[in-house]
Amino acid sequence: MPAYINWVQNQPIISSMIQFAILGTLGEIVSKWIIQKSFKYPFGLLLTLWKMLIWSILAIGIKYAFKGFSGFLQILIDAGMWPQFESGSLGYALSLSVLMNVQFGLTLVIMHRVLDNIVEKHKNWKNLDKSMLSLLWFWIPAHTVTFLMSDELRIGMAAVWSVALGLILGFYNRK
Repeated sequence: MPAYINWVQNQPIISSMIQFAILGTLGEIVSKWIIQKSFKYPFGLLLTLWKMLIWSILAIGIKYAFKGFSGFLQILIDAGMWPQFESGSLGYALSLSVLMNVQFGLTLVIMHRVLDNIVEKHKNWKNLDKSMLSLLWFWIPAHTVTFLMSDELRIGMAAVWSVALGLILGFYNRK
């Protein structure tokens, strides 16, 4: 664990990109396996690499959002515009999760779909509303837990959550 913490502290962007490239893509693979009821690999090599690139790009935004919204929330608290939650408390974590997901989450969902559409060479906007609703029923609770963790563990946990969401969506969308 110390080696992981050291890596995340010394390479915050690169470590975020690598964790999401691997775990975000794994979440999509697991979802496809469950939907298709088959462990046949669902993507070709180029599509896999593209998906890993997409997750890497999204990871940069996620890392900056985690830092930026933490500062934003603290500014609101210091200005008396938000309840005086202690950093690390449940109220603070929930506030941070709600602020980030309601403001940044929508942009992230749309950007993810746009990047997926580029490589798949067709406009797929189907169920975008369901993707946005996942911010409420999945990501706000998941990131609340994430924001209760130390800063060094947050991105890794968020990447793990994308595998969990892949599992959930796979079962939800089974044929």
